[in-house]
Amino acid sequence: MNRWMLAAALCLAAPVAQAQTAQDYAAAVAAPGRAADDVALDASRRPAEVLGFLGLKAGMTAADIMAGGGYYSELMARIVGPKGKVLAYNPEQSVKGDDKNAAVWAALIGRAPNVSVAAYPFDAFAAPANSFDFVMLHMVYHDLYWESAQYHVPRTDPAAFLKALYAAVKPGGIVGVVDHVALPGDTRATVEKMHRIDPNTIKTDFAAAGFVLDGESDLLRMAGDDHTRHVYDPAIRGHTDRVLLRFRKPA
Repeated sequence: MNRWMLAAALCLAAPVAQAQTAQDYAAAVAAPGRAADDVALDASRRPAEVLGFLGLKAGMTAADIMAGGGYYSELMARIVGPKGKVLAYNPEQSVKGDDKNAAVWAALIGRAPNVSVAAYPFDAFAAPANSFDFVMLHMVYHDLYWESAQYHVPRTDPAAFLKALYAAVKPGGIVGVVDHVALPGDTRATVEKMHRIDPNTIKTDFAAAGFVLDGESDLLRMAGDDHTRHVYDPAIRGHTDRVLLRFRKPA
């Protein structure tokens, strides 16, 4: 093959590789067996595009922190594949004695056996050093500024959480953050009132912990959102303005 033929072949091959990557993310979302409630959230969350932007790859060891019912844990497990794994972390306060949650996770692990689950005290996250290639914080970072006697959530230090997270991420590893956008103001008061957070607070916190902002996307921005409303307000629930940030631990 002469150099002109080789150049032409490379030009033709490149789009195919890019399309295949996009197809992999889409296939994880379209896979049969996912819970109907999760599937119903796909249109507003756009998970294939989010995970593509964040850069989750096959073979990675990933963490889904404050994973809830495992919406992203399952999708991440399908993308990392059998040579990768996903550790789903939930605060003890949110899962202790919750039989329904346990049943949800048992079914999920039946579909995605490369997922394992762990519980931790809300205000004391910890994981072994250099454990993760990828971490997802999906609409939960703001909760580090929240406290609740009713739900036994103590006052938490976001800087301490990020220090532990930084240690747990491998050099060069990625942390993806999606959260509800708030206007500037007192962060704890805003979180208490609306469960939103100013994106600049997230960026400042991560920078102080040593992470580098590696990318930001408008994929989940919603121009018509009223930033003074609680995210559970029926008029906007599921359609809030959301920031999508990709941080990286320096190699």
